[in-house]
Amino acid sequence: MSKSSTIELLASDLNHQGCVTCPSPKADMKVWNSHPKVYLDVARTGEAKCPYCGEIYKLKAGEHFGSGH
Repeated sequence: MSKSSTIELLASDLNHQGCVTCPSPKADMKVWNSHPKVYLDVARTGEAKCPYCGEIYKLKAGEHFGSGH
């Protein structure tokens, strides 16, 4: 298992439901040698941790996700 880190995201990096996928290109992960794709709900609390690799994804300071446009 590799060491985990924190990936800071913009609100625009989240999908329309407020989620991000892991593995992610933002985490510089190679899909071919990684774990299954999971959707992490970052919008609910501002951050989420992948249960497979421990990578933490969080919104940058000042970023807010709003589902309504």
